[in-house]
Amino acid sequence: MHIEPGLVDSGKIWLSYVTAAGAGGYTLKLAWDTLRERGPVSLVARGLATTALVFAFFEVLPHYPVGVSEVHLILGSTLFLIFGAAPAAIGLTFGLLVQGLFFAPFDLPQFGMNVTTLLVPLFALTALARRIIAPNTAYVELKYRQALALSTAYQAGIVGWVAFWAFYGQGFSTENAAAITSFGGAYMLVIIVEPLVDLAVLAVAKLLNRGKGSALLERRLYEPA
Repeated sequence: MHIEPGLVDSGKIWLSYVTAAGAGGYTLKLAWDTLRERGPVSLVARGLATTALVFAFFEVLPHYPVGVSEVHLILGSTLFLIFGAAPAAIGLTFGLLVQGLFFAPFDLPQFGMNVTTLLVPLFALTALARRIIAPNTAYVELKYRQALALSTAYQAGIVGWVAFWAFYGQGFSTENAAAITSFGGAYMLVIIVEPLVDLAVLAVAKLLNRGKGSALLERRLYEPA
């Protein structure tokens, strides 16, 4: 997911620095909570794993420009379920940064917008998970409707933020609205595919059942809250 260069001009891009700072601050809060709960080794290991995965998602998995941005299979809900909220946020941030620094420097001016667009829906997904997943349910026991709800919340959040940046930067013209609509429509495919990926990954984790207690995995994956 990349906001197109020039979508928001230099006179307005300051807002992305504010939103990215807020998202970064909340990520630090989640990381501190995880650090106290699981220790530094677990947090660092999971952060490195998610960073590598996010980088692979952006560079290896199919992606194509549509309207005002690019459509990616980001698998944010998968990262959350397997590794936890803080490692997922760390991975999304640094995976995006590594890609920008070494492979897409033209995206660096949009980094604040892109990281906001990836992280804030993740935080919303985390809050939703607390509401729709019973405390006595391990993630490997999730049903399709729950995986669909999490994935839809994340992808809808991405589309919403992309639309916000597009309207903020380019106004409410018919052409801009059409470009935003085409981008949102293209993301429907991601909303269909991602819950299936989530359930497939969770099914493999349940079948193997070897990661219980692993520092590399989210504890809730196998254990009730």
